[in-house]
Amino acid sequence: MTASIIAELYGNPQTIAVMKHAILWGLLVLIPCLALTGLSGYRTTGTAPRGLALTKFKRMRVIGINGVCILVPCAVFLALRASELKFDWLFYGVQLIELLAGATNLALLGMNFRDGLRMTRS
Repeated sequence: MTASIIAELYGNPQTIAVMKHAILWGLLVLIPCLALTGLSGYRTTGTAPRGLALTKFKRMRVIGINGVCILVPCAVFLALRASELKFDWLFYGVQLIELLAGATNLALLGMNFRDGLRMTRS
């Protein structure tokens, strides 16, 4: 997210296009890592999570849905649009949606990290 914002503010159109394609390649690593994180949490807490574990699972569902339904399609659209060097209102509108959804996921992941630390202390 930070690299995307920096590219948008200080880069030229080619830099923005390169960054958008790098984000797509990064998804090939990020998505499996998030899936493994969710799977390991599920295996650790069992089939009936309670308390903080249940809260974390609910957040992970939102994170996953947000990623699959908003972030990935936005990343693909923005990479395609950037490769054509089309930086119009539609590009920046989708960019705004992607940044808001990404910030939401970061906040939820941060809360899950915090709650995971709480769980390991007890």
